[in-house]
Amino acid sequence: MRWKCICAYDGTDFDGWQRQPGGLAVQNHIEAALSRIFDRPIQIQGSGRTDAGVHARGQCFHFDADWGHEPEKLIRALHSILPTSLRINSVAVVGDDFHARFSVKSKRYLYRYYLGRADPVEDRYVWACRDLPLNVPMMQAAADVLVGKHDFTAYSASHGKDGDPNPIKTVTRLDMEQRGRHVRLEAEGSGFLYRMVRSFAGALYAVGRGRLTPDDLAAILESRQRTHRIVTAPAKGLFLDRVFYD
Repeated sequence: MRWKCICAYDGTDFDGWQRQPGGLAVQNHIEAALSRIFDRPIQIQGSGRTDAGVHARGQCFHFDADWGHEPEKLIRALHSILPTSLRINSVAVVGDDFHARFSVKSKRYLYRYYLGRADPVEDRYVWACRDLPLNVPMMQAAADVLVGKHDFTAYSASHGKDGDPNPIKTVTRLDMEQRGRHVRLEAEGSGFLYRMVRSFAGALYAVGRGRLTPDDLAAILESRQRTHRIVTAPAKGLFLDRVFYD
């Protein structure tokens, strides 16, 4: 029996998604809880990794196990073990051909900026840009340059032998929105390279401050080479919002 699960977590408290020897990753916590519930080792497969400090509202994972009770009872059992900064939003039985990683059609990420000094609570979930303001219309013009199917090598960070061997991805949306002091980047696409969305966020911030132009971002994209002009935005402003499947 294969289970598809959607979870949310505050990334501040975890060493990323992927299982770590020290046991501080999201995957460690979920596998330990499931193994305790089913009284045998359980491994899960996520839709992809998130770095330490990155949050999720709609991370998806699957695992295989027989469960003779209502799905809600499994959620309650998990919540009795998991830390409160990690919640299971839904569980559902799916076909054996479903795979949390390989069945993905697209993903949506949100990146949140705050113009000024954020309060101590909100500061955990935004990049507080104290050197305000940001030229958001110009940031949108630059974001439009990055939409489409491209080789995004210049907007990724090396991840060694575990990196994605295919740098060509399709970005379908990069939308900027401002509400008062809050500025949000919404990114959606078929897939993203290591730290690609955070690189977008850093590059667009530089455009908003007048340090780079939309033409600069286009030239950097075309170069296919990482440059010091692209700063990786802080992890805490990034959310994996939703993973889409057929």
